[in-house]
Amino acid sequence: MADTICLAFTGASGMPYGMRLLETLLAAGCRVQLLYSQTAQIVARQEMDLELPTRADDAQSLLRERFKESPGRLEVYGREEWFAPLASGSNPPQAMVICPCSMGTLAAVAQGLASKLIERAADVVIKEGRPLILVPRETPLSVIHLENMLRLARAGVVILPPNPGFYHRPRQVAEVIDFVVARILDHLRVPHTLLQRWGDDRSAS
Repeated sequence: MADTICLAFTGASGMPYGMRLLETLLAAGCRVQLLYSQTAQIVARQEMDLELPTRADDAQSLLRERFKESPGRLEVYGREEWFAPLASGSNPPQAMVICPCSMGTLAAVAQGLASKLIERAADVVIKEGRPLILVPRETPLSVIHLENMLRLARAGVVILPPNPGFYHRPRQVAEVIDFVVARILDHLRVPHTLLQRWGDDRSAS
């Protein structure tokens, strides 16, 4: 299980996935280093009526209160906070997830462009051989999108589009969200009980 996870929100639709992932990581006892882009603030407001403050300290206080977390378990860093530990290969997280991941962020990571801390953290995780999971939400996908994803996949990055299954017969949006979050947690090797696994009901039949 990865103890320290860097989680980044960017400006793609799908903020409920990111917030639910944050909640479940904290509940599992992980230490989370959170980053988010300016566009992610707009998406959070549009999709969840959530006002993410621009100042990292304010966001940290807001989210710690929301999830009832003690200091040290949840740390929020500014977009250009270059002295953050995750900006250096000498102190990388065990893993990183960008959820939701915009195609702009995906392209920047694929090309090694690190003008903001999110892209730099992803660059560090790749070069240090740590797991990086991208959750891109876009449709349809252009050739440019697909080529960028292939480039990242060849570098060992997990491309995990938020495509829910329906074999568990979800009745609420929350169950659809949990399906995707469960797959992310599986790749992070973080234990969870968000949904019944395929085939686990055979013994009951």
